[in-house]
Amino acid sequence: MNVMAHMIPFFPDLERSRRVAAALHDGGAAYIEVQFPYSDPTADGPAIQGATARALTQGFTVDRGWEFVATLSAPVFLMSYAGLVYARGVDRFVAAAAEHGVEGLIVPDLPIDSDEGLFAAGERYGVNILPVIALGASPDRIALVHRTRSRYIYASLRRGITGTHTTIGEENISFISELGSQGARVLAGFGISTAEQVQAVTAHAHAAVIGSAYVRAVLEAEQRDQDPYQSVLELTRQLTQVPG
Repeated sequence: MNVMAHMIPFFPDLERSRRVAAALHDGGAAYIEVQFPYSDPTADGPAIQGATARALTQGFTVDRGWEFVATLSAPVFLMSYAGLVYARGVDRFVAAAAEHGVEGLIVPDLPIDSDEGLFAAGERYGVNILPVIALGASPDRIALVHRTRSRYIYASLRRGITGTHTTIGEENISFISELGSQGARVLAGFGISTAEQVQAVTAHAHAAVIGSAYVRAVLEAEQRDQDPYQSVLELTRQLTQVPG
């Protein structure tokens, strides 16, 4: 089962975030989604908001984020928000992503029809730009996503913010199938935290995206005064194995 595992550099600090990245790789995550912290997120639930705020206090900067990305060996997707990307310069940001080997960029508040040149920059530099679309989107929005001919689509299996449990049923499975109907690889998440959910999602999507569950695993390890490596490794192994 393909898992895209979400992590935040400098959370809970730089060294421990490196241990988290190592555990994701060793546990069998197909992709690592690295979130560059931003002070005004729009789609993050309380767990990820708290983690990104903490990463900023630990010294995260965009330049140090690129240095972190350069150390990763699994395919990396980079997620952040428009304010950070625009402040750096869209073209410059995408060029840096290409330079550091990023597979794709996810910027949920730069939609296709108001993207400040993000998709064009992705074409120039050979970086996949992922359209982000949520369950309940209109047929016109879905058609617009299809017209991008993007290799990957990032699908939110419900509206709102991350972190709340999502039930996988006929409605969101149909949504995944529609998004993948023209050959795109659908990366589907929001509220996915168990192997059973991953199995249900990946029966139809290319990969399941896991975020808040990893933040909680890191925090629980910290509360026990433990290296997060083992907790994150065990969670990743649980999520990537078919339930028996």
